[in-house]
Amino acid sequence: MPVAVPLTVKPLHYEYVKPTKVELDWAELVTVDLGDLSTPEGKQRQAKGLIDALRIKGFFYVKNFNISQERVDRQFAIGNTFYNDTPLEEKLKYEADLKNGSYNGYIPHGRSVIDKESGIKSNVEFLNIPKFNGFEDREWPTLITEHLPEIEEFSKALNTEVLYPLYKLLAIALELPENYFVDLHRYENNSEDHLRYMKYHKRTPEENKKLNGIWGRGHTDLGGFTLLFRQPVAALQIKDHTDGKWRWVKALDGTITVNACDALSFLTGNYVKSTIHRVAAPPADQENVDRLGVLYFSRPKSDTLLATIKESPVLQREGYTQNDFEKEGVEVPTSGGWTISKQRWNFSNYGRETGEQRTPFVIPGYESKYFD
Repeated sequence: MPVAVPLTVKPLHYEYVKPTKVELDWAELVTVDLGDLSTPEGKQRQAKGLIDALRIKGFFYVKNFNISQERVDRQFAIGNTFYNDTPLEEKLKYEADLKNGSYNGYIPHGRSVIDKESGIKSNVEFLNIPKFNGFEDREWPTLITEHLPEIEEFSKALNTEVLYPLYKLLAIALELPENYFVDLHRYENNSEDHLRYMKYHKRTPEENKKLNGIWGRGHTDLGGFTLLFRQPVAALQIKDHTDGKWRWVKALDGTITVNACDALSFLTGNYVKSTIHRVAAPPADQENVDRLGVLYFSRPKSDTLLATIKESPVLQREGYTQNDFEKEGVEVPTSGGWTISKQRWNFSNYGRETGEQRTPFVIPGYESKYFD
């Protein structure tokens, strides 16, 4: 149940930006209905919809997830107030240890040059909050500390109300025991999950032109599923598996946008697609506003070996028996090892001023890259 908001905490508020009126090339995505799981037939129906979405697009919407819009709005309000009211010097006291591959904590914007010619720096800042399961106890800025009970409740609800049902549907689709993926992603497990408040700062039209309209290059996420709560500022684009074109993802009322990530792709021998996505400059009628996001990144427990699952009859029948590590004959990493290595790679000091080519190797023998 949602926790009561402490009376001592000042009221928080956030106004969503109005949706764009610009006609964009929107991606056509499946919607998985978690309200249709009360019967075996409903589970099978939604499992088929999910696996089709994961195979064809890699992104989908989920609805009827038993978390009220009011609770979601509170998280946007907390994130908005944190970014607007917390001085930078206080934020920097809680900076993430990026050199050692940890995302947890605060990551400032402007930490890297993203366009060598113009010298334009990154415009996104993060606050990543790990799971409340005893494996990582941290201190937080005052505003976050005041609201930790409801942040914790929200974090746990995302697992029980959204992620667990999705992982059960994935197991059904692959003809595995229903709790197969749930057991790999339980909240009490030691894993690299985190809840994120993310803010993209607006840019001038001149800056957007110099950046060719791209704020963040194409990439894949690390873990199982990523949850992205409705944010009407259009910016997210996915690279369509069917034709390779970049298409915009629309924010639909009453839904969460979800994408599959690297770990699920590895565990299924690339049967599930870890979809490439990027952040573009918003359309003209939204380019004068900041873009606030609330996200949750779900990862398998840290000691999970990211080898292709052998127990799935579906993967065996379809011939998906080896992932990229296994095909290359390199050591298969654990989920924790993969996550830390790729996070260190993502936020390495490479190219901050020089633009030189970074090493493509996340781990020995395995390459990663960004996509244009």
